[in-house]
Amino acid sequence: MTHSVSGAHPRFAEALEELGLAELHARVRSFPDGARTAAEAAAAIGCELSQICKSLIFAADGVPVLVLMDGASRVDVERVREELGAGAVTRARADVVRETTGYAIGGVPPFGHRTRTRVLADRSLLAHDVVWAAAGTPHPVFPMEPKALIAHAGGTLVDVRERTS
Repeated sequence: MTHSVSGAHPRFAEALEELGLAELHARVRSFPDGARTAAEAAAAIGCELSQICKSLIFAADGVPVLVLMDGASRVDVERVREELGAGAVTRARADVVRETTGYAIGGVPPFGHRTRTRVLADRSLLAHDVVWAAAGTPHPVFPMEPKALIAHAGGTLVDVRERTS
């Protein structure tokens, strides 16, 4: 696979251009040891775990849906099911994630996917001025203001994180 100048996945680099976000190329940071999980990314960047934006694909009645969640929280699939009015919501299989987004688990960015999917963005992301998200592989990440990230992803703001007791 070839990488863009910024280290971002070529498809994601192209998406940045198409969205008028070319200036983000200079802000992409790549970590040779990887930032596959939210914890690895936060440690590599030196930010709070909740400043990581996870891009997670679920299947709602078999239809892929993207959920953007802060790195310190877990998605409550029952709340996602209620939000979508679906009969069942499950975590999408790895092959479905790749087929839907064009990226492998651990590197899925919040936008620039192969196909359009419904996007739910958890309100918890708005707690920060900047969040960090994957740029198409497990190594590069990029910073962005949460409202802008959600807007570029076409996300609907929701409350779908697990409640802590």
